[in-house]
Amino acid sequence: MSLVDYATARQRGATPRTQRSWQIQPGLWLAWAVMLLALLAAFAPGLLTHYHPTQGLPGAQRLAPQAAYWLGTDQLGRDLFTRIVYGASQSLATAFAAVAMGLIGGTTLGVLAGAVGGRTENTLMRLVDVLLSIPSLLLSLSVLILLGFGTVHAALAVGIASIANFARLARGEVVRVRRSEYVEAAYGSGGSFWSVLWRHILPNSLTAVIAFAALQFGQAILALSTLSFLGYGTPPPTPEWGLLIAEGRNYLATAWWLTTFPGIVVVAVVLAANRISQQIAGGGA
Repeated sequence: MSLVDYATARQRGATPRTQRSWQIQPGLWLAWAVMLLALLAAFAPGLLTHYHPTQGLPGAQRLAPQAAYWLGTDQLGRDLFTRIVYGASQSLATAFAAVAMGLIGGTTLGVLAGAVGGRTENTLMRLVDVLLSIPSLLLSLSVLILLGFGTVHAALAVGIASIANFARLARGEVVRVRRSEYVEAAYGSGGSFWSVLWRHILPNSLTAVIAFAALQFGQAILALSTLSFLGYGTPPPTPEWGLLIAEGRNYLATAWWLTTFPGIVVVAVVLAANRISQQIAGGGA
């Protein structure tokens, strides 16, 4: 979902929410189940598997999915299910760091531009337009080339690439709230700029930004997996979902499960994050 699609969902949810709009649909149940399972794998992987994520088993190279190894083993005899489970902590943690950076940096710029206005707004939004004109993957790769490869630098690169989206959304929400009657009344009753901003503008404009962060969480997982697949993210042998796909691409003809199952996990978690974000934004069923 793009920023334009997200804004459309927000407009559909701008009317007062009824009880029907917050009914939990089967798709939303499934999305929450996928997300909770991913969080369980990230925080307590030992509850889901007893194998070691980086140590191979002698004589167990590239075994097909079976009772002992649910998703098969890789070229070094490592249990694929175990590596996917332990890769959840790496993928989710870096995605969370990237979203947090984009949320803090972008929201700060957007709120400053929307609240101050004038030349400050024009200058900041022209900078945002420049960032939005660069494809996010290209911008992330450019940042990685400058900083160097690695997990932390990949999170920084994805976070920097998402700042512009957060800034534009935050600025739009602040401008919308700033023009409302109750904000005008707050200024008319003698409220200072900072008191009105803190008590009225921010609480009523950040809900959309926080909901957008849930959407960006899924996008960050996809972007980080892409960088790892290209060899710019988490280095081996650390398990990471994009890296698992990259390691198995040379064995597509003989061990299809090495790329199929990690790919399914990435798609499932990204779709779950998108679905949850739509519900938070009031996007309907």
